[in-house]
Amino acid sequence: MACRRVVVFPSSAELGPVLAQLVTSRAEKAITSRGRFTLGLSGGSLVSMLSKELPVLPDLDCSKWVVAFCDERLVSFDDPESTYGLYKGQLFSKVNIPDNGILTIDSSLPVNECAEDYTRKLKEAFPDDDFPVFDLLLLGMGPDGHTCSLFPDHPLLEETKKIVAPISDSPKPPPQRVTMTFPVVNSARCVAFVSTGGSKAPVLKEVLEGREGPAFPAARVVPTNGELFWLVDDPAAASLTIQVERQGSGAKL
Repeated sequence: MACRRVVVFPSSAELGPVLAQLVTSRAEKAITSRGRFTLGLSGGSLVSMLSKELPVLPDLDCSKWVVAFCDERLVSFDDPESTYGLYKGQLFSKVNIPDNGILTIDSSLPVNECAEDYTRKLKEAFPDDDFPVFDLLLLGMGPDGHTCSLFPDHPLLEETKKIVAPISDSPKPPPQRVTMTFPVVNSARCVAFVSTGGSKAPVLKEVLEGREGPAFPAARVVPTNGELFWLVDDPAAASLTIQVERQGSGAKL
């Protein structure tokens, strides 16, 4: 079971460089061990944070990176709701990830077929794994405690066989999405949540310290054999009573 580290920064300005350092350190480790670095990306504030911090790193080489998406909205890539579209415009154009190293959905397919197609792409990228084992997954959390497109009280929370699942009734628009499932998320070598802002404080407390009733989806991310980081800012951590690590922008994880 994962050793969880909750690391608190004064603000997202200090968090960003440490997140970039985490990505590059895990990339170096993976490339040294296995010849490539497999990364799962999420949308939201992560897009702007990574797009600001990664391209300014000296000597950044992404030529051996394989990038997938922890979830994706079933919209065209030029739609502002498209996670791939956002990263393409803000990050991928600035770094040297090979085109064939970016695994995208086929947004022209119906949602069930889209999930099956993305499953096939991930199986081809991870031929030796029953469930893909990513070197690093970067996750966010909504104010309702959801992560990926795994929402509270949704049947997909109990999915144990699929790698990628379709969802056509997302409580957060757009309604049609595909998402990695918990077996994939919890197979990762390292998972890092990024959660910032005071609006996240109440749910972050319940995710990290427990609550009455069913655990929030984000609380069910517990990598079986991997690391688990929660990188949060002071406003998001305002209600926490557990012991945390406090760091500045020069921290190394």
